[in-house]
Amino acid sequence: MREAGGMIDGLDWHHYIWSHGSATQFGEREWFAAMQAAVRTESILMKHAEIMDRHDPQKRVALIVGEWGIWHNVEPGTNPGFLYQQNTMRDALVAAVSLNIFNRHADRVRMAMIAQAVNVLQAMILTRGDEMIPTPTYHVFDLYKVHHDATLLPLAFEGDTGRYEYQGKSLPAVSASASRDREGKIHVTFANVDPNKTRTVMAELRGVAVASVTGLVLTAGAMNAHNTFEKPDAVKPAVFQGAKLSGSTLLVALPAKSVVALELTPQPAVAASGTGVGGGGGGRGRELVLEFKSPSGSIKDKNGTGTGFTTRLRGSGANLAANAAASTA
Repeated sequence: MREAGGMIDGLDWHHYIWSHGSATQFGEREWFAAMQAAVRTESILMKHAEIMDRHDPQKRVALIVGEWGIWHNVEPGTNPGFLYQQNTMRDALVAAVSLNIFNRHADRVRMAMIAQAVNVLQAMILTRGDEMIPTPTYHVFDLYKVHHDATLLPLAFEGDTGRYEYQGKSLPAVSASASRDREGKIHVTFANVDPNKTRTVMAELRGVAVASVTGLVLTAGAMNAHNTFEKPDAVKPAVFQGAKLSGSTLLVALPAKSVVALELTPQPAVAASGTGVGGGGGGRGRELVLEFKSPSGSIKDKNGTGTGFTTRLRGSGANLAANAAASTA
């Protein structure tokens, strides 16, 4: 960055999570290790961004996550050089946590390509002859496409939001990212990495009157649930019934080991009053505030004051156009 920052448009970063084991035969120890590594992606990304900020405070140069994903042993009986691996709910949660991280850092991360799209590593599609099946990771990407060309709503959980604990270690149980599209609809994607417990979060919606909330959920009974050519729909999204809206309060019950995508539709007058999205339009417009907190405890805001975490969207925001792009290379 110091020597060539003015001559380049992006830096390519490759980041893998190594499982060193089977894609389908694993227990909670391996599950926790994968979730821990996925969460750690954010701190590594932030260290890269910190260095880039020293030499590029205007954030002109993009951090491009050129390859990412979880890397397992190949499936028994397959060519080791082809890197063919199965794909379970563990992979789905790794994908959701990763995409939430990339979305939240869309000011620097302009592109992120999973490695790879078909039959290799954490693929979204598996083929056999003329047959084709979607993996749980495919369904996560499908749920997250609502963030494309939308405006980022900065979002984070701080304080006691609930920890997923395993053998004396712990990590945040819930990951999330949020955006608003051109129609003014708000989309929030959640990942509950706890394979054993439902996690409930509460959102106080300020500055916007929400008319309705709908959603989809991806989950399964087992950590290693996956789709096969014999059962291609063993893991697929279903209508989510766990979101309850009461006035300006939204209560969301996230099932164990689940990915949830919510769509909040504002009342027409509010949706029409927004400013340009995805880089279009100007002005400050109406302020939108989302406050997420745990019903069982208070959460400090981003500056460590007050109760409840608060995020504000004004007339500008980072664009999420490319963050969930898939690599076909």
